[in-house]
Amino acid sequence: MSRIEVKGTQSYRVPALHTHHSYLDTRPPFKGLAYRVAALLLAIFFLACVREDGPARAREDVTQTLASTTAAIETAPTPLRADPARGVWVLAEGAVRVLDDPTRIEPLLERATALGVTDLFVQVYRGGRAFYAAGPGIERTPAAVVHSAAGIDPLAQLLSSAKTRGFKVHAWVNVLSLSARRDADMIRDLGRGAVLVDRMGRSVLDYPDLDLPQPDRRFYRMGTRGVYLDPGVPAVRERLVTTYVDLLQRYPDLDGLHLDYIRHPGVLPFSPGSRFGVGLEFGYGEQSRALYRAETGRPDPIDSARPGTVRSANTWDAWRRDQVTELVEEIAEAARLARPGVVVSAAVIPYVDRAYLSLAQDWRNWLETGALDLAIPMAYTLDDRLLRYQLESFAGWPQADRIWPGLGVWLFDDRPERAVEQLALLRGLGFTGEMLFSEDAIAESPELMDALAATRLHKVDLGLDDNTNASASQGATP
Repeated sequence: MSRIEVKGTQSYRVPALHTHHSYLDTRPPFKGLAYRVAALLLAIFFLACVREDGPARAREDVTQTLASTTAAIETAPTPLRADPARGVWVLAEGAVRVLDDPTRIEPLLERATALGVTDLFVQVYRGGRAFYAAGPGIERTPAAVVHSAAGIDPLAQLLSSAKTRGFKVHAWVNVLSLSARRDADMIRDLGRGAVLVDRMGRSVLDYPDLDLPQPDRRFYRMGTRGVYLDPGVPAVRERLVTTYVDLLQRYPDLDGLHLDYIRHPGVLPFSPGSRFGVGLEFGYGEQSRALYRAETGRPDPIDSARPGTVRSANTWDAWRRDQVTELVEEIAEAARLARPGVVVSAAVIPYVDRAYLSLAQDWRNWLETGALDLAIPMAYTLDDRLLRYQLESFAGWPQADRIWPGLGVWLFDDRPERAVEQLALLRGLGFTGEMLFSEDAIAESPELMDALAATRLHKVDLGLDDNTNASASQGATP
């Protein structure tokens, strides 16, 4: 899936992928104010290069060039940037459950139209189960089984109706999380070794209530409780890639594949990897450690090590991180072969160093290599200053045009003006897209719906005019 490129004393994994821009590229790279300043400086440079005692005609020509260039700069129109895209996450197991009941599709699209949504990120795979008519060997939800037996395909209906109205639809999949499903078919098929093991040798499957056992629980908590798959196990990666390829082949009208929970679980408080021997991290299953020894030639990170220590901790942490990166690369490459032009995106942790050190999620690298077309940092916070710090940082990246920050608007269902304020902060930094979490929360709060609809920049053609607002959709029952 990738080659190793050596630069100096370091080796870099370079995937055989191409960056796909499609509709994401809306920023001219060298326009507007930057162009004007550069052109003016260039003209001044030419003028300065002419000797004072040079031919008068030469100086006159350059002076005229400077004057005409300045006039052109002053009168040239600034290219207008396209309005940012607006995406919304549509939950599979929330209040709406659109894939459980096809009669809820039209109300969903009406709300999305009123909100000015351009992209629907519809959750179709969660807890190791497909909410659609998946192929053989892929576990389906009870509702999906019933629908298939009756010849009903809600996802196909949603895609058809959404396309008619001009929406793009991304299939949202929870990759490494099985939610709380200890009985998932994937565990039955692949065995307990498919599930992550912590540094103490305990499988997440054996955690009481899927939280840390005592005495650890006195000091630590699981960030999001659940059963997590080990990306270092080849059979896990193969199973996931096969599942998502099947999805894209069965639903070729999908515009994107959106990866969620593409990371290790977090433990609170966070620890910066294994090198300090404090906190707790994951990826210590027997299969993963054996593969690490075989690939690196290094001794086992914990077998016979001194208590509280991890051998070659930095190398071990980098290897664990690489397993998640390789999974992203493998999914992306297979997805693009199955569905050329598909937009591969991921919901990622907005604390970049924490994601890198503690969660094995090197998502900036995924953008840099082109494994991801689009990253969506989940900047859910009540703290506007923290939000500003994060957004300003992302806006300064070379890949900023491929970052759509996600806002936790559900936090403000009783204070919708706060959601609007955060949205204004995001838009002021020039991102090419914005994401709202979640459609369920918006549907259940008429006040939030109206506030967000008033900020829409896009109108999908459903007969809306400038005087239409969200109240037209409030009567729809999710």
